[in-house]
Amino acid sequence: MKVTGSHEVPYGKVNKLEQGTTLKSTSKTLILVTLTLIILTIVPLYYPLHKYPSTHTSTGAGDTTISPVYHPQDELITINNNHHKCDVFSGEWVPNPDAPYYNNMTCWAIHEHQNCQKYGRPDSDFMKWRWKPDGCDLPIFNPYQFLEIVRNKSLAFVGDSVGRNQMQSLICMLSRVEYPIDKSTTKDENFKHWYYVSYNFTLATYWSPFLVKAQEASSDGPTHTGLFNLYLDEFDEKWTTQIDNFNYLIINAGHWFWRPALYYVNKQVVGCRFCQLENITDYPMTFGYRKAIRTAFNAINSRRNFKGITILRTFAPMHFEGGEWNSGGDCVRKMPFKSNEIKLEGVNLELYMTQIEEFNRGEKIGKNRGLKYRLLDTTQAMLLRPDGHPSRYGHWPNENVTLYNDCVHWCLPGPIDTWSDFLLHTLKMEGLRSAEEKAHPKG
Repeated sequence: MKVTGSHEVPYGKVNKLEQGTTLKSTSKTLILVTLTLIILTIVPLYYPLHKYPSTHTSTGAGDTTISPVYHPQDELITINNNHHKCDVFSGEWVPNPDAPYYNNMTCWAIHEHQNCQKYGRPDSDFMKWRWKPDGCDLPIFNPYQFLEIVRNKSLAFVGDSVGRNQMQSLICMLSRVEYPIDKSTTKDENFKHWYYVSYNFTLATYWSPFLVKAQEASSDGPTHTGLFNLYLDEFDEKWTTQIDNFNYLIINAGHWFWRPALYYVNKQVVGCRFCQLENITDYPMTFGYRKAIRTAFNAINSRRNFKGITILRTFAPMHFEGGEWNSGGDCVRKMPFKSNEIKLEGVNLELYMTQIEEFNRGEKIGKNRGLKYRLLDTTQAMLLRPDGHPSRYGHWPNENVTLYNDCVHWCLPGPIDTWSDFLLHTLKMEGLRSAEEKAHPKG
């Protein structure tokens, strides 16, 4: 999926006409900055094998091979001019027999409802794919590189349970190097702080499925999923007041906007989403979605002390077939789609374009006060993965629970682990951009 816009950063080159002292000074600066970047991000050539998990682990739901994390091709920072021209978010899924790199016995961070191996999913091929961009390659996630890049820094996830799903995946991918300790100031599982002692790195999650101030007006509602009051122009201070010291902020939202809601602006009801109340205009979900994302970006841009990088992780489509989520729909496919077998359309396309448009608007405003915005465009890649959801394998078959087939979240291990590949690539590119900006300062 090729998306162009203001978030693209051109590759800087030295003008051959610049000679003399300026050229020498710039060249020295470039060499120094580049060496610093490499030193900070390159992985030592060898690590003792005892740091890796065993190469064979029995899971109880079928044996799963865990490959050592050592990948010689990842030892160097493999970014070149081609990566400036390549859209890493457009490509195909290709087989990866080395995967997965952890399992439900080697990582404690897996949420029960995404623990597909534990609850008897019989197939394992859904774990054995990697993303291959068109025109370049995307290296498999290297946890040592990632932790070196984020040393002495902090990263927060803000959004819904799919964002938490991503954080848990990242913890599992990093567990091959180090497990974090819990430094949360509350017992609320929706607000967690994890700390990597050896790297002085903090990982946090803030629960805010609508990104704006919200209240549950009814626990039932028209679809038995609750009715919510969404204050589309009001900040959710549970996260907006906590972000000042974070270096990276990953924002996500989407699936909760299908739920019935009353929309408030200036504390007055201006419409709703499937509220089934008389004399209230029923808007499509993109109405509230657009305003909520805009308000979230306004909140970030209004924080005088926030200097971090905002990353919008675009939404991951769900894959219900044979019915809706509450009417027997399920996701039973065992293979990824090819890019020519399915396309982004309908409400999924509307949601995606709404995100991109509001991202570009927020980035433009943020740039005026020196803030950086980046896009983690996972939508196309995940559209092609109907095989990676828990479905019925998030609980025991005989459990007396009211749970529908889950075609929204992602099995761990599973396709969502590739988001760490995307994230590491994004951080590498950010380091390269910084080096170029220092070597070629404007003005």
